[in-house]
Amino acid sequence: MEQIRKYKYWQWRTLIVLMVAYILYYFLRKNFSAALPAMQEELGITKLQLGIFITLNGIIYGLSRFVNGFIADRCSRRKLLSGGLILSAVVNFAIAFSPKLDGLFNLLDAEGKATLGLVYLIGSLWVVNGYIHGMGYPPCASLMAHWFKPSELATKQSIWNASHSIGAGVVIALCGWILSRFGMSAWNLCFAIPAAIAFIGAIIVFFTLRDTPSSVGLPEIEELDHKGAEGSAAAEQLKGKAHSHFLKRLVFKNPIIWILAVSNFCIYVIRFTILEWGTSFLTQFKGFDIAISANIVASSELIGGVLGTLVAGWFTDRFMKNRAHRTCLLCTIGATLCFFLFWKTPQNAHWIVSAILICLSAFFVYGPQALLGVAASQQATKRACATANGILGIFGYAATTIAGIGFGYLADTLGWNSVFLVAVIFGILGCLVIATLWKAPSDGYEKAAEVMEEIKSI
Repeated sequence: MEQIRKYKYWQWRTLIVLMVAYILYYFLRKNFSAALPAMQEELGITKLQLGIFITLNGIIYGLSRFVNGFIADRCSRRKLLSGGLILSAVVNFAIAFSPKLDGLFNLLDAEGKATLGLVYLIGSLWVVNGYIHGMGYPPCASLMAHWFKPSELATKQSIWNASHSIGAGVVIALCGWILSRFGMSAWNLCFAIPAAIAFIGAIIVFFTLRDTPSSVGLPEIEELDHKGAEGSAAAEQLKGKAHSHFLKRLVFKNPIIWILAVSNFCIYVIRFTILEWGTSFLTQFKGFDIAISANIVASSELIGGVLGTLVAGWFTDRFMKNRAHRTCLLCTIGATLCFFLFWKTPQNAHWIVSAILICLSAFFVYGPQALLGVAASQQATKRACATANGILGIFGYAATTIAGIGFGYLADTLGWNSVFLVAVIFGILGCLVIATLWKAPSDGYEKAAEVMEEIKSI
């Protein structure tokens, strides 16, 4: 009984600390979007220049999640997580104070606007920040798989996934207050203040997290979930050829992981369409006031996003017998349908109709946004979940090539209707792809046990 209470304490402690950590990661990520209008006004940086760096940041971030997935499966996850926060804080401080280097380099012109030197400096720092942020998700996914049973992972990881929306919403509100209180010239505070908060938070994360239950004298999670051979070998550390063989069988040659990755690409196209372009198409295509448009997008994150992740996780464990991929299919259908209905809503319809449909789209989008990673963790097991999620990260953030530069070009040349059409097509494709997994097992622990036997015979 005492052991159960101790386990529950450490599970909730780990979950809360991971949520705080990832909220702080978003403090150092979405602050750039919040500061964009001020940077354009004060520094004269163009939308195209900013858009290119945002796209590069997304691509580098996706690749970094893959690289750091390997690292997270092999080293201390709390060190990787807290170290990434500290490095990102340093980069944000550098961006905040970059104009102060004008005396050393030619960064500002006679009117105080940014030269190409400053544009390249800030852009390069933001791309570096994209790589550093890839150090955040893999250790979180791995720690969740180490501390929570597969039978409850969907619910718990969905609770953690709400940190995405909470972090984005809070930092946007914080930066909005900073700019309204101190003026557009205070854009650098949108980087410096979140960086200071995150730096302190990183120290707290380092001293409060633990990598595994065994590090605090508790049994590994498989022993509680009765996962057979894979569980009985939980204490063994796979190294060298053994670890490579395990990765090959459970990740790289596992068709389920690749199907989940393609599905992730498709759902991220819709997610980025709303998140990155929402304010623009609500203003330009629907004709809404800019304040209303911004509030709709913010609501889609804080209301639709948070509720979507929580409901999807609960629904998976309660009704889908932990088969996260089935919930992902239902959510992808819902997201595509709601976005289609938003597109076809008459221009003279009340703005509330569009607001409801956008929030519903986000509600359904954040189901698979959270649960595709859960499905990958379950299929790859805790030994390789970070690597599997790294693959999903590459595919997900490769969607910025479509939803970023691609949709910017389409909107400029063919109008918003072409953007909505392509987004809906990707939504339909995502439905068809994830539907192929309907009969797939809930997790890969039985397969992992077979692979462990293969390793013993090598």
